[in-house]
Amino acid sequence: MAVAVQSSPVSLEIMSDNIDAVNIHKTGLQNAKDLYDESEFDKSKDKSGFRQFDDACDQVKNFYAQQHTLQTVAYNLKARNDFKNKTRAHMTVWEAMEKLNTFIDECDPDTSESQMTHLLQSAEAIRQDGKPRWMQLVGLIHDLGKLLFFFGAKGQWDVVGDTFAVGCAFDDKIIFGNKSFKNNEDYNNEIYNTKFGIYSHGCGLDNVMLCWGHDEYLYHIVKDQSTIPEEGLAMIRYHSFYPWHREGAYHELMNEHDHKMLEAVRAFNPYDLYSKSDEVPNADKLKPYYMELIDEYFPTKVIRW
Repeated sequence: MAVAVQSSPVSLEIMSDNIDAVNIHKTGLQNAKDLYDESEFDKSKDKSGFRQFDDACDQVKNFYAQQHTLQTVAYNLKARNDFKNKTRAHMTVWEAMEKLNTFIDECDPDTSESQMTHLLQSAEAIRQDGKPRWMQLVGLIHDLGKLLFFFGAKGQWDVVGDTFAVGCAFDDKIIFGNKSFKNNEDYNNEIYNTKFGIYSHGCGLDNVMLCWGHDEYLYHIVKDQSTIPEEGLAMIRYHSFYPWHREGAYHELMNEHDHKMLEAVRAFNPYDLYSKSDEVPNADKLKPYYMELIDEYFPTKVIRW
């Protein structure tokens, strides 16, 4: 005869705790927070040493001199046309991360680590703070557009660096100021050198051409091949748009939707900027967790790059 075994309240409580622990590990939502909650991981950090471009090495200064000269309206129109008419590679997201691991960003004064390290640092900081799973994924992939460097880029000037609008006057809040654009062919163009240029007040940033690089490139790829929400897409497209989200430039071009996206980008920025000084993550140990996260938001495993 079968004997019913009655579980004690204590054993049921232990079992429940164990189940909760498994679920927390699986979702990465321990101490879950809202997207817009203040970041916690960086509160004890001295942030005064980040983005100190005045003390940057000549390599960084020379990079921006070149970028500010060559990022023209004509170049940007051509770059977007090339993007629409060419698939550069077929790779999974993780394969793209591994390929990018050999790339060092010439314009970044805050780190000399590989891009794989930076991506994992960003994602782990977001995960540590209990932010949404899709935001953890954005941290993991936000710089994958730097793959452009391997796919026929002219140099690093059309891949990395702070971004800005082309087709209107170069704002003095862009890094190194608008005088650094004096050799740009658009600088004295009567159509492009007015405050609004080819745009209009409140036209919305979706209608503004930002200088071509890894942000714009990855944004268009992820928009069409993932289920990441619009806030995550904004984080990808605008995370290098420091004149806008940090210095307050271009706000006259914004529409109501852009104001919402601005808050999302500002919520992401600490995890991009201040995670660069953390210890180097172990990619092999973290891979299973992030592979599951990638599969959750990318229906097609092999991405068209």
